[in-house]
Amino acid sequence: MSPASPSPIRGLGFALTGFAFFAMHDALIKHLGTTYSVFQIIFFAMLFAFIPMATIMLADKAEENFRPRHPWLVVARGALGIIGMSGAFYAFSTLPLTEVYGLLFSTPLLITAFSVPLLGEVVRVRRWLAVFIGLIGVLIVLRPGVSEFTLGHAAALTAACASALTSVVLRKIGGQERSAVLILYTMLAALLVTGILMPQTYKPIELPDLLLLAGVGFLSVCAQFCIIYAYRQAPAAVIAPIQYSQILWAALFGVLFFMEKPDIYVAIGSAIVIGSGVFVVWRESKQDVSAQSPVLRTGNPRYDAGPSPWTKKSE
Repeated sequence: MSPASPSPIRGLGFALTGFAFFAMHDALIKHLGTTYSVFQIIFFAMLFAFIPMATIMLADKAEENFRPRHPWLVVARGALGIIGMSGAFYAFSTLPLTEVYGLLFSTPLLITAFSVPLLGEVVRVRRWLAVFIGLIGVLIVLRPGVSEFTLGHAAALTAACASALTSVVLRKIGGQERSAVLILYTMLAALLVTGILMPQTYKPIELPDLLLLAGVGFLSVCAQFCIIYAYRQAPAAVIAPIQYSQILWAALFGVLFFMEKPDIYVAIGSAIVIGSGVFVVWRESKQDVSAQSPVLRTGNPRYDAGPSPWTKKSE
């Protein structure tokens, strides 16, 4: 029986499911963050996620080994991944979910900005204007001088910058490194670093919370595979904007589980950031815009995402 042909509708369905899983993942992090340190959450989340990922990687029949072709860039990606996860996890534990998403959604705009000096990408006036407008949206979310700028806000912005730089590294080496290599080394680095740091902040884990930590790892793996499948079914320009559906889940979870009341300024600022990000994706999907597409060619810009699902390794 031949495999089913690609279907944009099927791709959208899997993308919505995957990003819903990611939103659940983030809500669990927020809940656990009130009791446990960021490093402890990352350690156990990565540990539980490593089990299914290792099984999948061992089943990979490719002849290549797991030795990276660009070890220093792979290490840099791992370090940036840890910074991104730590910042995002801390922000989720201290700020309303919608506010964190409003800041993290600036990542595609930062990818576009960083790709010019670091990769020599060509970004023209309209996309620069979208980046500028999107950053105004970030300022509306933050409201400097009106609301307090907390460590949680700094952590969210740090996570967005780290995620953008991670995507820039992926843009440079993603076509030459195996996806399994990029996933494996990032997870091992996270386990090593948080394992070293965790004893200073370790707190005994109750069984229900241990199950929730397992759920964080499980949801992360399920979400990434849903999104990988979605990108195989539909063009990146169709799937990439679906990431913004996470803010709808964040608003719902915030009201239902965390007594969070949506802030009008966060809503306005997030809408501006989302609109700018969607415009950047749309412009990059047009063939006559430029020879390069910084966002569409770097993968899912989530802070904990694996390598780009549409980036092919070199043979």
